Amino acid sequence: MQAVISGSSAGGVSLHYRLRERPSRVSDPDTVNSLSFSSQFQKFSFRTPERSRPANCLKMAAVIKGDGSNDHVKLDISVSPRVNSLKPSKTMAITDHATALVQAGVPVIRLAAGEPDFDTPSVIAQAGINAISEGYTRYTPNAGTMELRTAICKKLKEENGLTYTPDQILVSNGAKQCILQAVLAVCSPGDEVIIPAPYWVSYPEMATLADATPVIISTLISDDFLLNPKVLASRITDKSRLLILCSPSNPTGSVYPKELLEEIAEIVAKHPRLLVLSDEIYEHIIYRPATHTSFASLPGMWDRTLTVNGFSKAFAMTGWRLGYLAGPKHFVAACGKIQSQSTSGASSISQKAGVAALGLGYAGGEAVSTMAKAFRERRDFLVKSFGELEGVKMSEPQGAFYLFLDFSSYYGTHLEGFGVIKDSESLCRFLLDKAQVALVPGDAFGDDNCIRISYAASLSTLQEATERIKQALLLLKPAVAV
Repeated sequence: MQAVISGSSAGGVSLHYRLRERPSRVSDPDTVNSLSFSSQFQKFSFRTPERSRPANCLKMAAVIKGDGSNDHVKLDISVSPRVNSLKPSKTMAITDHATALVQAGVPVIRLAAGEPDFDTPSVIAQAGINAISEGYTRYTPNAGTMELRTAICKKLKEENGLTYTPDQILVSNGAKQCILQAVLAVCSPGDEVIIPAPYWVSYPEMATLADATPVIISTLISDDFLLNPKVLASRITDKSRLLILCSPSNPTGSVYPKELLEEIAEIVAKHPRLLVLSDEIYEHIIYRPATHTSFASLPGMWDRTLTVNGFSKAFAMTGWRLGYLAGPKHFVAACGKIQSQSTSGASSISQKAGVAALGLGYAGGEAVSTMAKAFRERRDFLVKSFGELEGVKMSEPQGAFYLFLDFSSYYGTHLEGFGVIKDSESLCRFLLDKAQVALVPGDAFGDDNCIRISYAASLSTLQEATERIKQALLLLKPAVAV
């Protein structure tokens, strides 16, 4: 778009726009996915741009002309091709959209965000209050306070069988920041990042931001969405730099058994360049008989594993923004260098609260156990409820607080006044429109057959949501026999 601003003798200004497309060497136009809503939701919409090629982006220039002069200045307001290639988080977009509907008076049940509905345990909250009252409000060391890093080392030793020193720990503003810094620190342009699908929405985009190539390996619902070691072995190349594992998993709730992780470790050990990022943020939200195994604890894996964890999920501390990375000193120092030139250290108040959280006892003590018990009760209810629906396939989650359901048997169904249910996004549009329940389409996680339900909500809320969904699905008939 070009804006031409012209002055006049009367002192007025006229503004004219024209759209100019940057010359492109590729024939495909920029693509945009739109999510819009029928009936009363028509006035609400959000748009999620797909990754587009840098050469194909639109450029906008402003041309400013003064009176009596032929001089003009062109302002280039294009953004970085690297940023232009990113897709915004669909989870965040849907969550924000559902919140807007609620604020507009639409009784939407929001089951999109992965945020515990519990309050931060009072002991942790009080530690934050005390930090403020006692004036503990100044900058901390970039890597985190010695007090918190020492407590993290103690936790990793006792709970995960991992030995680290404080200089091998980096405290950041959330586990998400730790993951991004790790990817940026170890990946070079052209490297490959291996990501099992379904995956957390940010993994591929983080790889793209590092100028690396996401290599997606699909998993099967019949295998509980767990990575097949033989398939992994077949996809590793000389460019493979990082394998990302998440257990318990977002979005599937799957937990990798130790035996399977050992098979994966044997394959990883054969490739000197291959590192592993182990995202363990949901480790304490796990349902027996499943157990958690830290990948770095496996033989030969400590030197090549970056372990990420945090406080947001297990301790219901999402707004505190506190996470940490543990690994070999040279990798952690590289991540710290990035942090020192971006955000610097995490909040001093949050770090005091983090120390209190780790002081609750093994695996978070009774406070975390109580929350995990409630999550399990909710999981059991949803598994039973959706197991009664025709055409729905599922893998029973063993951890986290998500249910990843295969609704693909409903695809192809036409509903008068709505259109065709053709994919996970249109199914989520249908459920938001007809059931007033906000869910996340599986294509955001790399599996368009499924939709994700977050059960980080009260049991009564889930009961109401399930009833609404069931009533809405009565309008549909599975188009494909399963």
